[in-house]
Amino acid sequence: MNTKSDAAYARRNVTRRGLKLAGASAALVSVLAATGCTPSERDTTSSAPVAQSTNLPAGDTSNGADNFYTSDRVTVEKVTFKNQYQMNVTGNLFVPKDIDRNVTNPAMVVGHPMGAVKEQSANLYATKMAEQGFVALSLDLSFWGESDGEPRNAVAPDIYAEDFSAGVDFLRTQSFVDRERIGAIGVCGSGSFVISAAKIDPRIKAVATVSMYDMGGVNRNGLGHSVTPDQRQAALAQAAAQRDVEFTGGETEYTSGTPEELNDQSTAIEREFYDFYRTSRGNSPDTTTHPTLSSNSKFMNFYPFADIDTISPRPMLFITGDQAHSREFSEEAYRLAGEPKELVTVPGAGHVDLYDRVDLIPFDKLTSFFRTNLN
Repeated sequence: MNTKSDAAYARRNVTRRGLKLAGASAALVSVLAATGCTPSERDTTSSAPVAQSTNLPAGDTSNGADNFYTSDRVTVEKVTFKNQYQMNVTGNLFVPKDIDRNVTNPAMVVGHPMGAVKEQSANLYATKMAEQGFVALSLDLSFWGESDGEPRNAVAPDIYAEDFSAGVDFLRTQSFVDRERIGAIGVCGSGSFVISAAKIDPRIKAVATVSMYDMGGVNRNGLGHSVTPDQRQAALAQAAAQRDVEFTGGETEYTSGTPEELNDQSTAIEREFYDFYRTSRGNSPDTTTHPTLSSNSKFMNFYPFADIDTISPRPMLFITGDQAHSREFSEEAYRLAGEPKELVTVPGAGHVDLYDRVDLIPFDKLTSFFRTNLN
């Protein structure tokens, strides 16, 4: 196990300050509204300052919201390992304190929402699963958080999927992990990345997604297939034009993500994400949620549900809220997946509720699913 140089991490964070957030033309509104799991539905031309964890509103902590939950029954160790592209991937390894390290135990990789970092949702899920006896590895996807990748916040869905497999690589080297009993959980955008990984990595023996976004489908089609062909082409044209700017040394621009401020025109979806990412409920320092504009078009070529049935007979569990604006993606994945599969719809839960509201998240279902399928 290696730890990442704190100096290198600090240096990278300095380069991320003062981000420029690209304005969206009217034709792109629907596309950007559904990009990055953290929508912004109107034109914005202001800078996108790095969110800070001080002097923030508290946010809505009802239903047991506890994103930064820690447990005295679990040990946590920061680890760094290489993915297949020789990029450093940084994660947190959660191990039950009462685990028998003389035998091998079931394990899992846990991925964060798109645009987030492991400290947002992924650590919570990993901690809760470690309390149930699993070794759990949360990770920062490449280009985000403490993991390698330049420019920061770049969209690279194939590399994101590779990071899940790299997490499996790492877990399979641990003497107390059973190499043949490793599963994975993907929250929000990571739900589509873990599906992409599992289709070509049979070492992932069971897959669960929570509040999943199909990051390819939502960028091509918008929520509820609301994006027109002209809007899609306009988005591609804007990203291509920005490539020209950046290739000749121009400033990097960023798109979509959670708005930095709310006003009386803010939508319900914007407010939902803002209440997590821009408040002390879920804010993590030095994170923005904004992907680069020039790379975001790569999601247009991302089809995680194509051949999802080939994951069978490995089991899949899809968890969504009955109030979630993203519900369509879990239902579509369930429809297309092979057996065995299960769809769990949580009453009263919206999309972001399942990031951190422990009174709504069905951890008992996740526990029984992995205990049954990682035997």
